[in-house]
Amino acid sequence: MYEHEDIQITWTGHDGFRIRGTNSQNNQVTIYIDPYQLASKYQKQNDADVVLLTHDHFDHLSMDDLKQIINNNTSILSATECVEKLAGLKVKEISGIKPGEKSIIKGLTIEAVPAYNINKKFHPKSDGKVGFIIKINEKRIYHAGDTDLIPEMKSVDPDIALVPVSGTYVMTAEEAANAVDELIRPKKVVIPMHYNAVVGTEEDAKKFKNLVNVCKVEILSKD
Repeated sequence: MYEHEDIQITWTGHDGFRIRGTNSQNNQVTIYIDPYQLASKYQKQNDADVVLLTHDHFDHLSMDDLKQIINNNTSILSATECVEKLAGLKVKEISGIKPGEKSIIKGLTIEAVPAYNINKKFHPKSDGKVGFIIKINEKRIYHAGDTDLIPEMKSVDPDIALVPVSGTYVMTAEEAANAVDELIRPKKVVIPMHYNAVVGTEEDAKKFKNLVNVCKVEILSKD
């Protein structure tokens, strides 16, 4: 777990995170992003206030994992391509969002930003897959989603960034380090993701850490 000024960020594996902090009304909120292959401790946890889904691939939209964390008061915000697949879930609300749009949910301002491939076919820009910027405890957390190094990263201006490093479907460790140093430039810390599940290893995370210069890098253990 990484902690910063009452924000707790737990890596649940692959692109998945559990984030806890306070919203604009000073209430504690629990956010999950892209839960996939959750550890046994999350089974029947059903504690999600907000769930964010970057796109509809099986390792990001996992119905089995979602059912372990949602409850009747959960709000789900997803890329628009996910909405139809989520229709059967018993939650408070399910909303779609496109790159460039903002939403206020449970006292959190959440912005969807582009996430796409530029030299591979897995995540075309035309699909509207997203990354997210979450404003929590007056800090901006950027979850890049499944993406290559793209020019839109220059405007995200995060305090904390979560970026993929495995290559194949997303940026390589080298590309991710360049994105962080040249475009994203987090004020506090960057956390690597998208490895040790479908593709990539901890070596990718370590290589990334060695290459980043502009901020601290935290490699988290899967919780």
